[in-house]
Amino acid sequence: MSDLNKVPVTIVTGFLGSGKTTLISHLIRNAGGRRLAVVVNEFGTLGVDGEILKGCAIPDCPEENILELANGCICCTVADDFVPTVESLLAMDPRPDHILIETSGLALPKPLLKAFDWPDIRSRITVDGVIALADAEAVAAGRFAPDVAAVDAQRAADDSIDHETPLSEVFEDQISCADVVLLTKADLAGAEGIAAARAVIAAEAPRPLPVVEVTEGAVDPRVILGLGAAAEDDIAQRPSHHDGHDDHEHDDFDTIVVELGEVDDLPALSAKIEQMARDLDILRVKGYVAVKGKPMRALVQAVGARVRHQFDRPWKPGEARVTSLVVIAEHDRIDAAAIRGALGV
Repeated sequence: MSDLNKVPVTIVTGFLGSGKTTLISHLIRNAGGRRLAVVVNEFGTLGVDGEILKGCAIPDCPEENILELANGCICCTVADDFVPTVESLLAMDPRPDHILIETSGLALPKPLLKAFDWPDIRSRITVDGVIALADAEAVAAGRFAPDVAAVDAQRAADDSIDHETPLSEVFEDQISCADVVLLTKADLAGAEGIAAARAVIAAEAPRPLPVVEVTEGAVDPRVILGLGAAAEDDIAQRPSHHDGHDDHEHDDFDTIVVELGEVDDLPALSAKIEQMARDLDILRVKGYVAVKGKPMRALVQAVGARVRHQFDRPWKPGEARVTSLVVIAEHDRIDAAAIRGALGV
């Protein structure tokens, strides 16, 4: 089967809170006549991103074309989850013109690329491109890219120090695998922050990469769809920290779901989340909040100590008005009792 008959797939990767769901929501609304399908891979048991995207469904990307996998990393569950999901999309009538895959914020894209060589699907789909999102403000602050010179100086003084952290490895692997990097939240970083973030990305990239600044996921789809990269045939040019390993683990990170009843004060809850992130080194918080006296459900998203909330839709008749929050942190930093205490549970 020729490449012209293969359904193109775009992999959207990026660290926690970098704006992947916002980008895909924008692509759904601006598909340029393409019939889209979306696969969302969540880290944790409470699906938030999938429901957000289903709320954006339109005739060219109906709700049944948006599938959610919350059973673990799709590149680790190829036979059980990824391949059957892709096969179900390819069996649709009409068949999607383009498939978008939103990886979890903790995913390594290269093992997923290898999954496209699976015999049952490799003749029917191709990786049109890998799009890596990088939070300009966070990258500029050095949260995911260590200071190599400083680390080398420390290593010279203490051989037991390992300069690689789980966060830096995830970030570097995502950049290394990309065809295009989207520098998100550019409006928050400022000119100096954007310049610093671009320098970090250039230093980590194994080859020159186009870097596009975006705000609120607004990018012309022609920039990132239709790249024709056939990335599954170009794996050797996309180095990873995990090259030589047959699989990878997510034991470096952990997640818990905190459930509350209705809350009296949404800004007060946001302040608690912000303080909890600072005190307990929380990476990400996302979920839904039931606010007393409000007919609308609130969506809360936090990246570190930066918290945003908005009312996204009315509560449905008969729907339980509960508050459910997913909290993600590095494995040795997750303290369920402390987290629940910080949120007033």
